[in-house]
Amino acid sequence: MIALAPTAVASESATPLRFSDLYATSGPLGVAFSESAQRLRGLPVRMTGYLAPPLKAEASFFVLCAQPVAICPFCQSDADWPQDIVVIYPHGDGGWRFRSAAERVEVVGTLDLGSKLDPTTGFVSQVRLLSALVRRG
Repeated sequence: MIALAPTAVASESATPLRFSDLYATSGPLGVAFSESAQRLRGLPVRMTGYLAPPLKAEASFFVLCAQPVAICPFCQSDADWPQDIVVIYPHGDGGWRFRSAAERVEVVGTLDLGSKLDPTTGFVSQVRLLSALVRRG
């Protein structure tokens, strides 16, 4: 689990979003986001899932997965992006730390879509929650 912070955006006011709601299609030529995901771009959303073990110690983000994972399920190229993960960039100084991949969490943050490269780690993501806050789900 991570250190938990009070939510800046009330969880109840954020729109619930499921992993299955993110994409319309995907394939060798990339992904197409669903209409509902595109409408929510830039807005606060609420997702539940499980934290993956950190990719690198210096990462300023963590990964939210639909199911608990014990090993890195997302070390793939942009074209092979799994549809059941979301990159989470924490609010503030990121006062969080990984504790358990087995505990369900709720994350509230601003939805950001499209291929982006994290300059510190080189990790490429398709979906992110920005300024996110986490609490036990």
